Amino acid sequence: MSDMTPRERFIAALERRPVEGRVPHFELVFFLTMEAFGKVHPSQRAYLQWDQMSDSERALHRSEMADIYLETATRYEHDAIFIHPNPNTIDETLRLIDLIRDRSGDRYFILMHGDATYSIPNGEEMESWCAWLYEDVRRAQDEAQRRVDAMLARCEVLLAHGGLDGLALCADYCLNTGPFLNPRMFGQVVAPYLKQLVAGQREMGYYVIKHTDGNIMPILDDLVNAGPHALHSLDPQAGVDLADVKRRVGDRVALIGNVNCGLLSTGTDDEVVADVRRALAEGMPGGGYIFSTSNCIYTGMPLARYDLMLDIWRREGNYAGRRSR
Repeated sequence: MSDMTPRERFIAALERRPVEGRVPHFELVFFLTMEAFGKVHPSQRAYLQWDQMSDSERALHRSEMADIYLETATRYEHDAIFIHPNPNTIDETLRLIDLIRDRSGDRYFILMHGDATYSIPNGEEMESWCAWLYEDVRRAQDEAQRRVDAMLARCEVLLAHGGLDGLALCADYCLNTGPFLNPRMFGQVVAPYLKQLVAGQREMGYYVIKHTDGNIMPILDDLVNAGPHALHSLDPQAGVDLADVKRRVGDRVALIGNVNCGLLSTGTDDEVVADVRRALAEGMPGGGYIFSTSNCIYTGMPLARYDLMLDIWRREGNYAGRRSR
């Protein structure tokens, strides 16, 4: 058995240091808590009546949310827990962090959303947002700066409280065909603010993971130059080749993901097994890899397919040396 805790193993992978035993693993979200535990995922709970709840009712909700995160990490051997505070106020965020830490100590790496950069707008506002952006780039840059400043101020509050290890920057930039913004515009209104945000968060001592789905290859250098510890999710459905990315930037940034979510949902068992083996074979050499799907364990995905994915990982995703856990 490895002497490292899951948190220590996760940090070692983010720092691209050697890890003994099993390849570290986590999922950005595990939504199948109802199927697995008979409990609604914290982010899917509607708290429209939160202000009407008694203190004891709120405490029960907080307690169950903390338990769900820990049950998920324990059963599925996650090295990190990505929390979704609900309600998403600073006070409730700090209480949730404290509950998880009180019950697990420093066993798990705890992270939460920490992005402030522009992402792909939703369908309802896409046309108006694009018009707004192109009509006045300077105004868009001023707003980008304001958002970064506000997020860094929030991070300072979290830092002063303690208990949080890292931040996942979850603004999506890319479609399957490539970045939503052309590289020139991306370089004007996203890339410099992403770099500033990551630098500020790292200066505070946080580990930073940059997430985006889609075909990141045209902006890969921009993402790596921003300085995150890791990139997630390396989407194979958008043609992102894990081996190619590792050759290009694996000496500068850790890599997370690449197991094809589409196959987990609609492929055959044999296709899932082959894809898991491919991701392990491409990601493991030299370390700096965290095993994960190319998105998350989302509602509607067969839980049995995730179990199958983990079965292969447990048997074949092991480095030389003592096994972890």
